[in-house]
Amino acid sequence: MALLHRVAHFLSNIGVALSVVVLLGMVGLTLAEIVARNIFGTSTFIMNELVGYGVAAMTMIALGHSLEKGSLIRMNLLLLALRPDGLARRILEIFAALLALLATGIALRYFLRNVLRSFERGYVSETAAQIPLWLPETFVVAGLGIFFVQLLSYLLRLVAGAPDAGEWSSEARLQNADL
Repeated sequence: MALLHRVAHFLSNIGVALSVVVLLGMVGLTLAEIVARNIFGTSTFIMNELVGYGVAAMTMIALGHSLEKGSLIRMNLLLLALRPDGLARRILEIFAALLALLATGIALRYFLRNVLRSFERGYVSETAAQIPLWLPETFVVAGLGIFFVQLLSYLLRLVAGAPDAGEWSSEARLQNADL
């Protein structure tokens, strides 16, 4: 189980690092578009499309890191009404993690099938750039995969009696990875 926690942490860190790279790429592309329009009187003609893909990619590949850090939006009003160390809260957290794992698994399966279909059929975007659609879809699959592994790690921590995501940090998790 400690290996799964370490893998989840590693994948989440890769995801957030890729998210930063995508953000920097979007900033660079936006600056290039500004220069192209204001100095050269032209456009890249692809900025809107690539920035849209970038926002989706950043969001998805950073999900695992957000869960690990406890920064995902949760139903805190309900959770605050329950004792932090109480059985009802633990059961609710486990149930929510199981539902999230199921939903993520279903989404991952269908997005993976869609990536493969887009690749096999050579689908491209309907813009001047004609970007192969499997490229941006791959970021979604990668993000869902990282999130799935992180959810599984989180569920196992909950079952083992570790604190929930709001109280769990990656440093503490790595120190207590044998839970």
